[in-house]
Amino acid sequence: MALNDKMGRALRVVAVFEACKGVLVLFAGVALFSLFHQNIQIVAEQLVGHLHLNPAKNIPRIFIEASRNLTDARLLLLAFFAGLYSSMRFVEAYGLWFARRWAEWFALLSGSVYLPIELYELVKGVNGIKIVFILVNFTVVLYMAVMLKRNGNKHADNKTGISVNGTGRHAGI
Repeated sequence: MALNDKMGRALRVVAVFEACKGVLVLFAGVALFSLFHQNIQIVAEQLVGHLHLNPAKNIPRIFIEASRNLTDARLLLLAFFAGLYSSMRFVEAYGLWFARRWAEWFALLSGSVYLPIELYELVKGVNGIKIVFILVNFTVVLYMAVMLKRNGNKHADNKTGISVNGTGRHAGI
């Protein structure tokens, strides 16, 4: 298999990954919107009970306490931001699927934004999930940097008239 085919397939894998993140956040936003005009604390307590979690433990307790502060306005705001974030992921996925250079830059920058936060969380405490998140994100960022470098060189070669065959003429002429 040619290098271009492998790189193109990997770019599509990243596009599907970004689209999946968009779908996941979109579902979360719809779920938040569906809680509009409901007593969120009761819903949170029922969810903790349904999942057989101990409400006195740290994470379920924090979840229930945080639900007390959720007003309808905050729910709408969170649902709006979930929709905005998922839209950005879908646009990025579209651009990556069709190998658009702007999407490669967008993926590099958006992935790089999370790296310091993920490293900080890793310093606070190491666990398997944190390691997986940082490895996946670092791999995507590194891959995007390689793609941009590779495509940047190809773009520069096209501007100077250098072809793949090294003759100074465009291939196929």
